[in-house]
Amino acid sequence: MQEELAITHLLNALFGGPVSSLQHAVGIQSTPATAITNAFALELLVAAGLILFFVVVRATLSVESPGPAQQVAEMVHEAIGSQADQIIGHGYERYQSFVTCIFLFVLINNLLGAIPGIPAPTTQPVVPLGLAVLTFLFYNFHGIRTQGLVGYIKHFAGPVWWMAWLIFPIEIVSHLARVLSLTIRLYANMFASDLVTLVFFSLIPIAIPAIFIGLHVAVSVIQAFVFMLLTMIYLSLATSHEH
Repeated sequence: MQEELAITHLLNALFGGPVSSLQHAVGIQSTPATAITNAFALELLVAAGLILFFVVVRATLSVESPGPAQQVAEMVHEAIGSQADQIIGHGYERYQSFVTCIFLFVLINNLLGAIPGIPAPTTQPVVPLGLAVLTFLFYNFHGIRTQGLVGYIKHFAGPVWWMAWLIFPIEIVSHLARVLSLTIRLYANMFASDLVTLVFFSLIPIAIPAIFIGLHVAVSVIQAFVFMLLTMIYLSLATSHEH
């Protein structure tokens, strides 16, 4: 069992009771001292940090003398916008805020694992699963919004009407499998990276682990980028009128 982090202990002390009662209402057994896990506490911390960053950027916007926070925000916005324009195409601006938040949230949660003693939240299956389900709901919602319910359902049947009886169930399974694919890809890679880093810290606590921390950072960036890229691809496929 993982050691409880200070932030987790604080949140359980403040909100453990109500959260535990809510969990009991849906059939989850917990106590006020264990209602909030390390992964959830770190997710809340990351979300709060991102919100604070966006507030600071908005409050300090300047054309003449942009501050460091604005410069970082503009770099991220331009890089992700360029990628979204290539993959999603016309109208990508509508989805850019979502894919940007997904990228930053996954990236920072991944990078937390590079700090000794702090497990990356994405090494817990429930975290990648939650992100995958959110992505699944988001791209399907916009697919229906863009094409209409009937038009969106039609593209599951494929271009050949007499093959619809075969293509339709395959497409449904394929879409549902995307949730599993997004979850396992992120979870498995981050769990393996976190485990390797932890093992080398335990065996050789000096110098050598720095190499694996560097590898962990690289894996963190790649996995966040891949998650964002797949989100864009799914949005592109869902909103394209060519289907």
